[in-house]
Amino acid sequence: MSKPYSQLRAAFAVSKASLLAMLRSPTSVVFSLLFPIIFIVVFGAMVDTTAVNIRVGLAPGCDTNNLIYKSLAKVKILHFVSYDSLPALRQELLKGRLTAILNITPDSDVPFLPHYKIDLQSSSSSAFRAPIVKSTINDVVSEINKRIYTKNLSVATLVTGQLPGRVYKTIDFILPGQLGFSLLMAGVFGSAYLFFNLRQSLVLKRFFSTPIKRSYLILGEMMSRLFFQVIGFIIMVSLGYFAFDFTLVNGMLTFSEMLLFSIFGLIVFMGIGFIISGMIENESSIAPVANTITLPQILLCGLFFPVENYPAWLQSFCKLLPLTFFVDGLRKIAFEGTHIWQMPVQLGGILVWAVVIGVITVKAFRWE
Repeated sequence: MSKPYSQLRAAFAVSKASLLAMLRSPTSVVFSLLFPIIFIVVFGAMVDTTAVNIRVGLAPGCDTNNLIYKSLAKVKILHFVSYDSLPALRQELLKGRLTAILNITPDSDVPFLPHYKIDLQSSSSSAFRAPIVKSTINDVVSEINKRIYTKNLSVATLVTGQLPGRVYKTIDFILPGQLGFSLLMAGVFGSAYLFFNLRQSLVLKRFFSTPIKRSYLILGEMMSRLFFQVIGFIIMVSLGYFAFDFTLVNGMLTFSEMLLFSIFGLIVFMGIGFIISGMIENESSIAPVANTITLPQILLCGLFFPVENYPAWLQSFCKLLPLTFFVDGLRKIAFEGTHIWQMPVQLGGILVWAVVIGVITVKAFRWE
């Protein structure tokens, strides 16, 4: 005698099969689970997306044992750094890496009472954030005066000054990031889809019957895409320079060095795309796998906001990513006038990634 049909068991069977199908689909896993997790981790780990992160250099000999400095050190938006010499501090200030230089010294002109002189030096490159530092210092001094000095006296005198320098505009931060974004997406997605389609249409299999080596085949495809992306690079930089006054410190020399450095970066990004195309089995898996690699870099590598907004443990990871080396290098060349051979960290990092990815690319290459 046959058992009666159970609607409940059928519902459970359908549910089980559907769940297994979703777990086996890279698209479902990535878009339903991985992407939300990445967004939560990235934006949840940020200290405060609305807070201002201001780096202030301490001049050599600055008194850090007084009440004024101890009160300023408690202000969350201020981050104090020390350098060995005043010229090094001024160079960092002129390059826009510091907002101001602070020097607190005892003032001997005021007898009988503890009094300090606060010297605050800023530059044109920090014109937007320097007033915040000045206002913060005034607030701290005013608060100390209310608690200690009750008869119209002040614990300190603030003296401000400004060094001449280039104005650091928003476009100087945004454009290198957008160049990195463009080359990353074009290199990874374009190369991944290209090589997969060549393999799927048996074009690579036909190449296999010829004497060409796979390393040269990869090189040929890279050269064609390099040429196309160079055109896009020229258009974007020209638009930023002529329409939005993007800073090119040394003119055409700076432009040429940015272009050369971009070629190194594009080689790395295209290599990632070639690796993806060699590892996946169907075209529908390209997008989720490529997004899994590119999205964390887009969010973590300073394209839209500074890496310093993240906690220290996350910054260490961000600084090892290829897109971070690339974008930081472009910003140094464009605004600071740094030559390629003068930034060993960025150049060395991108070259190491190029070698590693190049070796993996050749190993992962498949004719069919």
